[in-house]
Amino acid sequence: MHISFTPMRHDAELALSVAGDALTINGEVFDFSGLAEGATLPNSAVACAWLASDVERIAGALHLTLILPHGAEAPEETRFPAPLLITGDGPVALPPHSNPSPEPESDA
Repeated sequence: MHISFTPMRHDAELALSVAGDALTINGEVFDFSGLAEGATLPNSAVACAWLASDVERIAGALHLTLILPHGAEAPEETRFPAPLLITGDGPVALPPHSNPSPEPESDA
């Protein structure tokens, strides 16, 4: 599965996992196993606010673009995300939503 991203400032976070041709987005499963080789499923046919493109099957692999939400202080890797090539099942590691807050200094 080839996943590209469109970064967008948004307070919500994104959680992804893959199982075969099924993509789970924030707990909702989208099964694309019925998409034939060379076929395109229009974005409008998928009830998912995070999907930013049509879904295509090219050379056996699914290709799609998702919105990648990020915080106001997101790191560069999140604001300019690299596409992912997912080859196995399980959770998908995403760039961090925001930079971690600095640890408060202690008065020790």
